[in-house]
Amino acid sequence: MRGSDLMDPHGPAHLPRRRVLRATAAAAGSLPLVSALTSCLNLGVEGSPHGPLDVLYLGDATQQQSFNQLFDAFREAHPDIELEARGIAAPNWGTFANTVATQIAGGKVPDVVQVATEGQRLFASKGLMEPLDDYIANDRALVDAYFADVDPRLRDWTETYSSTDGRTYYIPGGYNTAVLYCNTEVFEAAGVDLPAREWTWEEFRRAGVLIKERTGAFLIPLGFGFPFIDIMPWLLTNGASTLNSTWDEGTFDSEGAVEAAAFVKGLIDDGLSPRPGGTFDAVGQLRNNALATLGGGRWPTLDVRRLDMLDRVRIVSWPVNAGHGSPVGWDGWPILKASQKKEKAWTFLTWLMSEEASVFYARNGGSTVPARNSVATGAPFLDQAPPGTEALPEAITYGTPIPSPERGSEVQDAINQGWQAAITGTKPVREALESANERLGGLL
Repeated sequence: MRGSDLMDPHGPAHLPRRRVLRATAAAAGSLPLVSALTSCLNLGVEGSPHGPLDVLYLGDATQQQSFNQLFDAFREAHPDIELEARGIAAPNWGTFANTVATQIAGGKVPDVVQVATEGQRLFASKGLMEPLDDYIANDRALVDAYFADVDPRLRDWTETYSSTDGRTYYIPGGYNTAVLYCNTEVFEAAGVDLPAREWTWEEFRRAGVLIKERTGAFLIPLGFGFPFIDIMPWLLTNGASTLNSTWDEGTFDSEGAVEAAAFVKGLIDDGLSPRPGGTFDAVGQLRNNALATLGGGRWPTLDVRRLDMLDRVRIVSWPVNAGHGSPVGWDGWPILKASQKKEKAWTFLTWLMSEEASVFYARNGGSTVPARNSVATGAPFLDQAPPGTEALPEAITYGTPIPSPERGSEVQDAINQGWQAAITGTKPVREALESANERLGGLL
């Protein structure tokens, strides 16, 4: 909705470092899901035509509270449709997917399931979802009005990357891009100005050196387990990526990727980041002025609100080397082919496309950027958010979908392990990325 994310399965205290993007977070471990779901469908497991409309989504207790408010608004708008919305507080999208598969295997078939970017092509390729083309044709005016208010890239990406046969399986929902949340008190204490518009990698590094010398605070927490924030922004701001634009060839060993990994390794070697792989509490350290910046999408705003830090945080775009870049991940809302309540499910999807739903979610703790531009650039989204929040919807204009091929879990493992070896010094940077890229070639 990815973040891919994207809902966070951990509590708010874990949002920045252990985030699994709601729209765009990793779908690691999703292969068992596909096997289980396909088996269930082949066995003729179907949902019941009776009872409430069953909607599954990924979310912890905090996000479930926000979603429950959204679903209550749907029930008020459609009192004739009984809705059962179930949030699964899984640690990642793969676990969420396997939980869904287990429930289906036990005979409880949902009607609608939230799917992050990373799982959309995989699920569609296995025949798990109902094609939505006829529904869209029957409600053309409503759907066209929705997409008229959505960045055209989001529609194009959904058509290009979320289907393998040209049919439509998902209605795209909220999305996430990558920005930096900056503690203004730390920058002020170090006598370092935040950029008015953009800054370069080198300017970012120099700021970190001064901050470390003058305040002792870290510049940024760097890692290797969450590509949406740990890897992709550095690659994309240097004209590189993990895969090519059609997701069928690895590009993880390009000169731009090697340069990006070497730069990140240098930040770690210079002590401007805590050593990756530990239990660094990024939110707590940001609050305690021991951390200057934190990478994220919309979701850290929830912590900033919770900790009453709106007057201490400013959002800026990611520092650049070759040029602006950001990963993009979004929610996809499909109807399961096995659903026996497809018309009610479509009514639910059309309501999610409404301005009412978008405004409601933006105002009530949503952790993604609303797909509707009018909402993403308006008060419902920008109020009660850090200054600079407009950088989130702006980033989709130069963003790139996070690569999500069908064998996504194995691809992500290769990418994570290669980046880990590169930035921690287990292998020389170029060797680490070349080795990872060779693995990618065998998977694609």
